[in-house]
Formats: sequence, C-alpha cells, structure tokens
Amino acid sequence: MESNVTPRAGDGSVPRALIVGVRLPGTDNQDFDSGLEELERLVKTLGYEPVGRVTQLRETLSPAAVLGDGKLKELADLTGGSGRTAPSIPRKPTKAQLRFRAEAGETDDDAAEPPSADEKPRIALVAVDHELSPSQLRNLERAAGTQVLDRAGVIIEIFSQRARTREARLQVEMARLAYLAPRVRESPSGKERQAGRGAGEAAIELDRRRIRDRMAELREQLEAVQREQSVRRTQRRTLRRVALVGYTNAGKSSLMRALTGSAVEVEDKLFATLDTTVRALKPEVKPRVLVSDTVGFIKKLPHDLVASFKSTLDEALEASLLLFVVDASDPNWEAQLKVTREVVLEIGAHDTPSRVVMNKLDRVPPEERAVLARAQPDAWFISAHDAADVARVHEGIVAFFESRYVTAELVVPYSQQNLVSEMHESGGVEREAYEEDGVHVRFRGDSETIGRLREKLTPARG
Repeated sequence: MESNVTPRAGDGSVPRALIVGVRLPGTDNQDFDSGLEELERLVKTLGYEPVGRVTQLRETLSPAAVLGDGKLKELADLTGGSGRTAPSIPRKPTKAQLRFRAEAGETDDDAAEPPSADEKPRIALVAVDHELSPSQLRNLERAAGTQVLDRAGVIIEIFSQRARTREARLQVEMARLAYLAPRVRESPSGKERQAGRGAGEAAIELDRRRIRDRMAELREQLEAVQREQSVRRTQRRTLRRVALVGYTNAGKSSLMRALTGSAVEVEDKLFATLDTTVRALKPEVKPRVLVSDTVGFIKKLPHDLVASFKSTLDEALEASLLLFVVDASDPNWEAQLKVTREVVLEIGAHDTPSRVVMNKLDRVPPEERAVLARAQPDAWFISAHDAADVARVHEGIVAFFESRYVTAELVVPYSQQNLVSEMHESGGVEREAYEEDGVHVRFRGDSETIGRLREKLTPARG
C-alpha cells in the first residue's frame, strides 16, 4: 500500500478545503493527478481554498468510508475530527468517575476543552474525487468532523451558486434534490422521531415526501418555462445557427463575445456560463447567423444535471454547425475534447456538422503549436482575444453555410413580390428578370430555404 498526505498552508482569508482521492490499480498516474487538479479548481470556484491532498493507493475503495482506517486517522489529524466512522454518543459519567475527577482537580471545562487553532488546522470542506454512497458520505463526515462532498456534490453546489435565469435555477434545484433524496437517511436530520403527522410519521418519511412534492412542483414549472423556450427556438428554426460547445473554461464565452460583440459574462472560472445566450454574428451577414453559447461540460458531469439542462443543450441539438471549443493550452485538452464529444453523443447531436476550434493559442509556446497542428490538422487555431483570428472564424462560419448553397430558378407572381425581398434576406439573388408571368429569380441558398419558398409559391400558381 502507498499513501500520501500533502498539506499546504492557507492564507486564512477563505475557508479551507482538503482534496481526497484513491488511486486504484490500472489508473493512469496522469489521469489521477489531473482529476485531483480539476477537483481543486472546482473547489476554488465553490469559494474554498484547497490547502492539501490526502491520497491513497488501494486495491478497492473502502465500502465504509473510501479510505482505510489508517488514512482516515491521518485525515482526522488534519481536520480535527475523531477518525472514527461509528456515531459518537456522549455518555454521562458515573459517580465514581466524577469523584475521581474531583480528587484529581479536573473540571468539566477541562475535559471538554477543544484543541486550539494552532494545534490543528480548521478545514471547512473535504472534497472527494469519487462518487460516494450515502453511507460513505456520512461515515467520512463522522471521521473528519466537517462537511464532505463528492465530485458530483461539488459541481451541483457550484451550479446552485451560479444559476441566474429562472430556467437555470429550476434546473439546478431539480438536480440538487435528486442528489439529496437518497442521502436523507444518512443526514443528521434523518433520525427516527415523531413528526406530528399521521400515525407516527417519522422525520425521514416527512423529508422524503417534501422532496418528492417539491420536485413535482419544480417539474411543472420547468415544463412551462421550457414550452416558452421551445416556441422561441421554433421561431429561430429557419435561421442559420452555430452552437459553441466544449469543456468548461475553454473560452467559449470569450469567443462568443468576440464573434457577436455582446456583453456576455466572461470569467476565468469553471461554469461561468450556465444559461444559453443567443446573439447574431457580427458583422451581420445575410441571411443572419445566430451564435449560441452553451453550458460547459466536465468529466463525470452528474447525469441529473445533463438531464436537467436538456432544454439548454437542445441549442446544440438544433444547431446547423457545432464549434468544439478547446483550451489548447491545457495539457489535458485531448481528454476534455473526448468528454465534450461524449456529451454531444449523449444528447443526440453527433451527426451535426462540426469544427474543432483550438482556443487560447496565445498561451501555447511556439514549439508546441506544431505538435497541436499535427494532432488536429483540420482545426481552427485561434486566440479569442486576437481580432484577426476571430475574423477568420467569422469567415469560416459564413463559408460553411455558403458551401451548402444550391441554385434554383424561381418564378414569383407579381402578387407575391414580397417573396423577392425575403430571398434577398435569406440567401443570394444572382439575377432578377421581370417577365410577363412574374419575376424570374435565380436564387442561391440552402435547400431548406428553397423548399420553403417553393411551398409558398405553389398555392399561388396552382
């Protein structure tokens, strides 16, 4: 067995956190380390300062508390916990014990005096890079004496903090309740006590019923909001749309801001964007191209969140072009691109045409750029902060749509001349000739637009 504890001093300005991970046989060292580094970034985004790691090499995860007994004790030494997973029940001292303490000069205050802050660091959160069962979570909290969250719990808490729109808040609360529901039994509030309802309804039953009722209420509200969103998407269905997808913090919002000139929130944090933003490509082209910025993906993204954000991800599903935005400066960019492709496959958008955009090239040393170019020969290599690079992406988007254009000869009756104006807005008009039977137009556009125009013309000529 191999284990490692790497405490670091914190500055005390924010609550401290410890990162816990168990490396199992067959786990690549680089993948294990990158997972812990990513969890540290998640914890920072949540508002904690990671000050150390507790890691262990084991054949399997301990079914009781993930870590072995010895490692639990080391964790407790850092957190100030007991190191024991069994519930601690204070017992009233016997008369003999009280008499012995009195003879020894001890008082109750002496026995109960906690260790000073100088003796043990105060840890507000233990974050574990594994999915924890309810019993494992509760046992770790008993041993550490502080709050414990697994990776999914950390991500859900971040989403809870950062959701802004009503739809996002509803989605996050749904996912949060789905995460908490199986853990009610292990929570401190899950004690069997009379709740004052029915024939002795226990607190745990009441808690679960409240969660079920609240989730049903949220589901109804979310369906109403999503119906409104669906109407908006239907109205945009005839427009050309590009969706930016990718790993969290890959620079999607920065690229969105550069392509559309919009005041999209940009932060160097994980999950800075939770709400889909749709803006027109600038400088504008005819027909208009809409660009949408979607929620970022991450390894082991909780399935409840993927399901909750389905309507948000539908922007990717209904797009004409997907741009996979990748942080080229991240050593783990290949694994992040793989995660993005897996999520796109999960939502059913894998058949949508796509291009890879290797972003943050300004942070990549010149000697490494050739390696990236060989790995992704068809990608667009850019920095979202470079105007020339953004202009090339703009040209590439327009060229993609124009490459799908076909030419059609259409005759527009004079009673429907408004369709000629629509053609100028929705494609390219190469020739107009005013003949006896109407306006003869050579129109260049995508096949869907041409089909829609033919449908409008057929009744008038029939």
